[in-house]
Amino acid sequence: MSLACSGCSSPLPVAALAAREWECASCAAKLELRIFPALWEAAAPADPGRALSSDSDAACFFHAAKRADVACDACGRFICSLCAVEFAGDSYCPACFESGKRREGAPSLETHRTLWDRVALAVAVLPMLIFYVTLVTAPVAIFLAIRHWKSPGSLLGRSRWRFVVAIVLGSLQLLGMAALIVGLFFALSSVKKP
Repeated sequence: MSLACSGCSSPLPVAALAAREWECASCAAKLELRIFPALWEAAAPADPGRALSSDSDAACFFHAAKRADVACDACGRFICSLCAVEFAGDSYCPACFESGKRREGAPSLETHRTLWDRVALAVAVLPMLIFYVTLVTAPVAIFLAIRHWKSPGSLLGRSRWRFVVAIVLGSLQLLGMAALIVGLFFALSSVKKP
């Protein structure tokens, strides 16, 4: 293992790994070293899988010389410990796990989420460029915000402020359209006919 100085890229001695702070001998840069604790631990040996001991043992579907340990919970194939993918308490073979990721067959395996708060806010804000479109998009924005209020949001913790803004903007747009229609109605009804 070798480390290099972040200032001059010259190699640091092995003794620098044990120190928390170090000064580079070449450029005199003060360095703070943070070493990941697993660096000092010996690597655990990998499980090579068990070889077949008799003809009565079930063989792995993917490794004919390895003994099967579990059956895939999706397709039922016998698989060895090398092939078994443990996920949410179930064991999958690599093929089923990959196909589950592609077609979203595993309900607990989420590969993406629709961020409905962003959709509702976009539906409320973007049509404001073309005012008359808001007659349709304002109710849609309010509907989306209310309908998906409890839908799972981002995997990162986020608040629901976008939903609130979408509801407020949609309501204001509807009130503005209603005021415009009422104003036009009164303006047209007060015009005297010749």
